[in-house]
Amino acid sequence: MNVSHYFEFEEHVTGGIRESVAHQRKMLDRLDVTYTTEPRLDVDVFHCNLMGPQSVWYARRARSRGVPVVANTHVTAEDFGDSFRFTNALAKLLRPYLERAYGLADALVCPSAYNQDLIESYADVPTTVISNGVDVEKLEGFESLEETYRERYDLEPPVVFLVGHVIKRKGLETFVETARRLPDVDFVWFGPIDRSLKGRETLRLVDDAPSNCTFTGYVEDIRGAFAAGDVFFFPTHEENEGIALLEAMAAGKPVVVRDIETFSWLEDGEDCLKVDADGTEGFETAIERLRDPDVRQRLGDNAASRSEAFSLSEVAGRYETLYAEVT
Repeated sequence: MNVSHYFEFEEHVTGGIRESVAHQRKMLDRLDVTYTTEPRLDVDVFHCNLMGPQSVWYARRARSRGVPVVANTHVTAEDFGDSFRFTNALAKLLRPYLERAYGLADALVCPSAYNQDLIESYADVPTTVISNGVDVEKLEGFESLEETYRERYDLEPPVVFLVGHVIKRKGLETFVETARRLPDVDFVWFGPIDRSLKGRETLRLVDDAPSNCTFTGYVEDIRGAFAAGDVFFFPTHEENEGIALLEAMAAGKPVVVRDIETFSWLEDGEDCLKVDADGTEGFETAIERLRDPDVRQRLGDNAASRSEAFSLSEVAGRYETLYAEVT
């Protein structure tokens, strides 16, 4: 099996999409699959991760030559809004573009059942759910960084934290306002802010955050975030899956999430705490519950067990099966 595993804009795209591609390539390394990261058509499968114009160009030609096309559905119009400056306006134009682009594939890979439901309204193309997975090897040794990162950001446990780009869609307002309601608890958001790319409202929320709410900016060793944090707080409004959430669970951290369809696979009170709220009161109550170290331990242990099904070793074989099905 020879695959062109192409990631358009690879030099520029960061965040979850980049992590997903890295996970896929690590999984392919485990399998008997030869792949190139260049866009090539002299292959058994053309697999693209971001349907930019060059990917569309190659996908059209692959189809004309009888080379099956596989595409990951990392991007939807629904999760594009409230991300960076101008993305709300562009989201309206993105939907028809993606409908045409995803329609060129012979198979679409969706990271979750929720994403699959969305994508099936985009294109009449067979879909399959394959998780982005969690790279537990990347987290190895994170515990040793606890003291360093807590001292660096002056944090006192229990620390409420989030990992990822600072984006309004991920629940920035809820994160900040919950911190304001709990002034004796340290909240910290580990991840790039990219101020030049953010809208006025996002920057206002960051700049006006209370003193117990820290935004670290880019963190070179992300293991430090999972070492310093005690409660992973993810009040996102829209998500295709959430790699950082899977990483937090794999690290044995209890998680608090907004009760949205993406997280329907999580069981409230067992492997997470869910809050069905647009405001902050419910999140405040959930975090108050997690002041109890025994509750944190129980939910964290359950989360770690639940995350095992998402390890790269568990997910890898699904790509091998998919490639065999399309060829």
